[in-house]
Amino acid sequence: VKATGHQLGNSTMGLKALAVLLLLWCQARCNDKLPLVINTWPFVDANKGAVETLCNNGSYLDAVEKGCSVCEVEQCGGSVGYGGSPDETGNTTLDAMIMDGETHDVGSVGCLKEIKSAISVARSVMEHTTETLLVGEDATRFAVDMGFKKENLSTNHSIEIWKKWLQNHCQPNYWKPGTVTPDPTSSCGPYKPVNKAGSKEKIKRPPIDRYNHDTIGMIVVDKDGRIAC
Repeated sequence: VKATGHQLGNSTMGLKALAVLLLLWCQARCNDKLPLVINTWPFVDANKGAVETLCNNGSYLDAVEKGCSVCEVEQCGGSVGYGGSPDETGNTTLDAMIMDGETHDVGSVGCLKEIKSAISVARSVMEHTTETLLVGEDATRFAVDMGFKKENLSTNHSIEIWKKWLQNHCQPNYWKPGTVTPDPTSSCGPYKPVNKAGSKEKIKRPPIDRYNHDTIGMIVVDKDGRIAC
């Protein structure tokens, strides 16, 4: 989950989503309607990929990896995988996490550069190390050691998005007004901190939607009730 300054809203939505998913899981177990695949957005091909993996005797972890990989290739919603959501320097970096509900093992990567298969790298972190999170250059170096190929994550589309963002005075962005200079609501950086000890300036927060929430979240429950996400 990317930090967007909406911790309270995201936490509330996350708890509600978890409650719904638990309810669905319980209903599926009681009605013998397993396996079950759910993702947070209408990315149908992702679910199909996960289901096909289960039908071909893949594990629940294989299914989650496959479902998310489909979206990484298809660039679902313009926010998953390469070619989307450039950062302030115009580069696209990727985040991914996978969790085994049986063992509670977790693997994740953040700010992964030059590697397209973020979910697969996250699984490698879980299965080959005692770490739970690798970021930036360390994540990329690990991925290369695991046999993943370095590739450019930017596309003409993502570069065009970045150029238009610069032309629009770097709006919107995730800097808090009143805490840095120049004013991030009207100017690009680089920004410097402003010391305002005890400041209680109220920050206007945009509504939470698909563009400032998660990219794709997927839960798989196999026929034996084992869960991965």
